[in-house]
Amino acid sequence: MNLSDAKITFVGAGSMAEAIIRGLTGKHVARPDNIFVFNRQDAAKLDSIKSTYGVQITAEPAAKDEFVRQADVVVVAFKPKDAVEGLRGLRELLHPGQLLVSVIAGLSVDTIEHILATKQPIARTMPNTSSTIGLGATGLSFSTTVTETQRAIAREMFEATGLVSVVEESQLDIVTGVSGSGPAYIYYMMEAMIQGGMKGGLSEEAARQLTVQTVLGAANMVLHTGENPADLRRKVTSPNGTTQAAIETLDRNHFSEGVVQAVLRCAERAKEIGEGISESAGASVIPQTAKK
Repeated sequence: MNLSDAKITFVGAGSMAEAIIRGLTGKHVARPDNIFVFNRQDAAKLDSIKSTYGVQITAEPAAKDEFVRQADVVVVAFKPKDAVEGLRGLRELLHPGQLLVSVIAGLSVDTIEHILATKQPIARTMPNTSSTIGLGATGLSFSTTVTETQRAIAREMFEATGLVSVVEESQLDIVTGVSGSGPAYIYYMMEAMIQGGMKGGLSEEAARQLTVQTVLGAANMVLHTGENPADLRRKVTSPNGTTQAAIETLDRNHFSEGVVQAVLRCAERAKEIGEGISESAGASVIPQTAKK
């Protein structure tokens, strides 16, 4: 079986689910009539997804159950607070031949297996919001029961939304810190750059345009040259020049260390969320770093 033949059911129709659906249909790697979507509420969102991507939807409980039963891949894309209840609702519908794809932050394979009371093949993922425009970065790990075919299907699914990095599950929380929440750090920096430009006399529109193009150009320089960001920074930092003055000001305000600590705290918070879900499910919390 390959992705183009697989039946894929999305349990949840939020922004990340829609990003994956957009990638699958836009790049023609999966057939719309093989994609099934339902959620707990928001019928208008379902209707919009159907009209935009041509996928199958339903609000009927019996049809929802059938969507899950007939799927080759089941994508669980609900919020962490709904994880335990949502997974319990799937427990009697899943079968061992299906791949369960989780896009729920912090939710470990052990906890999913505990809730489902079975060794379901599981792909745990950490995408980011840039997936909505096909420029996402997704961390991907697998449970031991996932087959090579299922691994290939999962990877191809997320490659339709951008870059995929296959990592050990123990690394997914730090993936959350770097790329899962990373776009927000860049937006935050852009906010400050725009504000600085305006304080210096630029119009808001000019400051915004210059900031956006600067960030876009810098990212593409790293991508296309393959050079280390530190080396590129040094090349544009002339001794006693304007850029050096700016970097020194950032250093005095602990910019670099602040970003490092933000990444680590984000990863820590992802772990805390996962442990909270595990505790609410009655599962023992096993440090991922201690597992083989």
